[in-house]
Amino acid sequence: MLTVWDKRVWIALELSGLDYQYIEVDPYKKPKELMDVNPRGLVPALRDGDWGCYESTVLMEYVDDISQKKLLPQNPKAKAESRLWADHISRNIVPNFYRYLQAQEADKQAEHGREFEKQVNILMEAADLEGPFFTGSQISFVDVMVGPWILRCPRVLQPYRGWVPPTKESRFGRFIAALESEESILKTTSGAELYLDSYERYAENRPNTSQVAKAINEGRGLP
Repeated sequence: MLTVWDKRVWIALELSGLDYQYIEVDPYKKPKELMDVNPRGLVPALRDGDWGCYESTVLMEYVDDISQKKLLPQNPKAKAESRLWADHISRNIVPNFYRYLQAQEADKQAEHGREFEKQVNILMEAADLEGPFFTGSQISFVDVMVGPWILRCPRVLQPYRGWVPPTKESRFGRFIAALESEESILKTTSGAELYLDSYERYAENRPNTSQVAKAINEGRGLP
């Protein structure tokens, strides 16, 4: 049985049909089992028998490789394009989410909010026109890569930064609705109160919040 610590890999495992065990960890009290897999103590991490590995994209591709239900397209060119958009999410959408949330001055919040929206819109402009998911009617690798961050918009960015939801008829609005109704995502999404509690320290940009928060404040890439 696979053991996993991570939201995106958890969704991928839900979709894969593989047997697995999901473990929540306290980022301030990291268990030995996690440290054995990733000595830095960071999630995501996954153990398969006596083998362990980490990093979201790597683990999602590993799950896809050993599963009969594929999230990545089998056509090599389409697969490469999915990987490019996954890289866009990691390089541009996720870091700008944190910059937007951690900014304390109103002008910086507005600046990072615009950049976050720009990067999300770039992704939406590349998505299948009809959707509702990125490549069409079925959830795919790119959707799982970005889904947890998109669902944090109404749960975190809206209450803490006044993020304005798109119209339901827009491409982005239909994408959000599709993610909110996807069973694998519903099973792995926490309640609104937990999101508010978990992200309060980011919204206030408190010292020693996380390695991610520190990297954003120092202008470095995410760990």
